[in-house]
Amino acid sequence: MAEAFPQKITDFIKRHHVITVATVKDGQPWCFNAFYAFDEENQAFIITSHDDTRHIQEVLQNKRIAGSVVLETEIVGKVQGLQFSGEMILCEDDDEKQAKKVYIKRFPLTTLTPKILWKISIFDAKYTDNTLGFGKKLLWQRGE
Repeated sequence: MAEAFPQKITDFIKRHHVITVATVKDGQPWCFNAFYAFDEENQAFIITSHDDTRHIQEVLQNKRIAGSVVLETEIVGKVQGLQFSGEMILCEDDDEKQAKKVYIKRFPLTTLTPKILWKISIFDAKYTDNTLGFGKKLLWQRGE
């Protein structure tokens, strides 16, 4: 189990539901958006996606990703956002059981259709929160 995020980061993640993730293949970046559920116990995002998408094809070749979750606002004093890097892998076995539990809790209607779940394990994160002071940042890194 990873060391928990500072509570402010966890609270921010729980208030949002869309993640932007960047992949890279042959030096060419690509990004996509997805709904997510946050696995607080494992410091990971859980998303669903199909095998035939560009981003999944790229993740199958290079599981390292970067991403963000942001609050859209025009008010500088309210800017908040999380930037992170990590890896994205297909949920299998015990990971899949945990991922399903987390994802269905966040999105109960998803029980009606089968889903392919992916886990984004966060390696490091930078959270900016101008409500704590202009340019205030909290840093987090997964321990060994």
